[in-house]
Amino acid sequence: MRKFNGLRPQDVVLLLKLVAHPHQAWLGKDLAQSLHLSASEVSEALARCRFSRLLAADPQALRVQRHALLDFLCYGLPYAFAVQPGAPARGLATGASAPPLVQTFGPEPAYVWPGALGSQWGIAVEPLYPQAPAAAQQDAQLYGLLALTDALRLGRPREVQLARQLAEQQLTASALASAARG
Repeated sequence: MRKFNGLRPQDVVLLLKLVAHPHQAWLGKDLAQSLHLSASEVSEALARCRFSRLLAADPQALRVQRHALLDFLCYGLPYAFAVQPGAPARGLATGASAPPLVQTFGPEPAYVWPGALGSQWGIAVEPLYPQAPAAAQQDAQLYGLLALTDALRLGRPREVQLARQLAEQQLTASALASAARG
């Protein structure tokens, strides 16, 4: 049987976690714990990200190719991992209803990841993978990046435009922080 090398949704979340914490020296088990994945899922995700050239080929370094990731987030993600708003539900705010976009667009109409983790009512949006809300609730930087990602996936023009600008700023700031460290 041929090995599947295509990206999976949790791969995007893993890359965003690495971008959110550029100074962290990650071990696979630490990434697995923080993302609520198994160690083997993290290992396979890293291999797929390297194959897709979103992560540097060096197995000793977890260096995200930020320009490639930004291009994928803006132009590939909405098609590869498309989402349609669902039924009203209670959950954790996402997209334009969560920081950093909520300051511009306000909380209504609210988009939420449905589940017991949140208390906001809104329109349900399926997260990139089932454990993403739990991982986001433990990490504010990751939560912000996932909210931007969902704004890009939902595809409302004004929200997409601002989400692209903010994603570019955050990826650039992360790159500058990594360069200053290295």
